[in-house]
Amino acid sequence: MGSFSVFHWVVVLAVVLLVFGTKRLPQAMGDIARGMKQFRTGLKEDSAETQLAHPTVSPAELPRQ
Repeated sequence: MGSFSVFHWVVVLAVVLLVFGTKRLPQAMGDIARGMKQFRTGLKEDSAETQLAHPTVSPAELPRQ
């Protein structure tokens, strides 16, 4: 009951094409791809800023007490 067959996916695809049309669908997918790229870039920038603010120190570099 919870799984979808190939026929279900074909029906869903047909409904999406009818609702959005063939011209708007590639445009929407391009917008999603651009958003994902910006998200990844933001993650990389945040990671670089975090590494600069909190550099890692190896145990050999720690002062002995």
